[in-house]
Amino acid sequence: MDTKAKILLVEDDYNLGAVTKRRLEEAGYEVTHCSDGEMAWKQFQKAMFDICLLDVVMPKKDGFTLAQQIRKKNDLIPILFLTSKSMDEDKITGFKTGADDYVTKPFSMQELLMRIEVFLKRTRPLNADKRAQFQLGPLTFDYGELKLLDKDGKTKSTLTQKEADLLKFFCENANKTLKREEILYHVWGKDDYFLGRSMDVFITKIRKHFDDVDDIRLETLHGIGFKFYVP
Repeated sequence: MDTKAKILLVEDDYNLGAVTKRRLEEAGYEVTHCSDGEMAWKQFQKAMFDICLLDVVMPKKDGFTLAQQIRKKNDLIPILFLTSKSMDEDKITGFKTGADDYVTKPFSMQELLMRIEVFLKRTRPLNADKRAQFQLGPLTFDYGELKLLDKDGKTKSTLTQKEADLLKFFCENANKTLKREEILYHVWGKDDYFLGRSMDVFITKIRKHFDDVDDIRLETLHGIGFKFYVP
């Protein structure tokens, strides 16, 4: 990578945190390790990070509360939860608080590095990708600026990075039937029940952006997937 991506690692297990920090640094990342949620929040407010890795159960401030605070300050930065394998409810709660993905403990460093790389490729896109624009009836979708513009070029709505990633994939495959697993693999990097729940939330948000636009609709094809109709 040209410049070191900065990672905020929040893990109260000292040994796991230290090992994870060292392995991430060996992979070329700059890592700030915090052992509790309050310390992490203070670090987040005074430094710039490219991605956050959050434990769930922590002293002083739990991972869910921390994620909500981070989301209020920055709705674009990827948040990955480090969760216990048996805590499925944690995964659902995590997505509701703004998480983009999760890695279950015990995790392999190879899996963690892969998940980090997937998100950094999307949040630090190539220049050509940043310039991508799509004409959607009377609207223009500017992917790089995360905006939907009206016919006069004025901002109609601003999207989060994940909404923009998902809408970009629909635009690139307009008027085609897309299977759920296909969308999950391309936008999230893997097909997973909990990620599917998260995707449904983002699809609802995208639909709202086009509520007042004729001839543009994102249709659910039950048992199959979705189809984005664009004139």
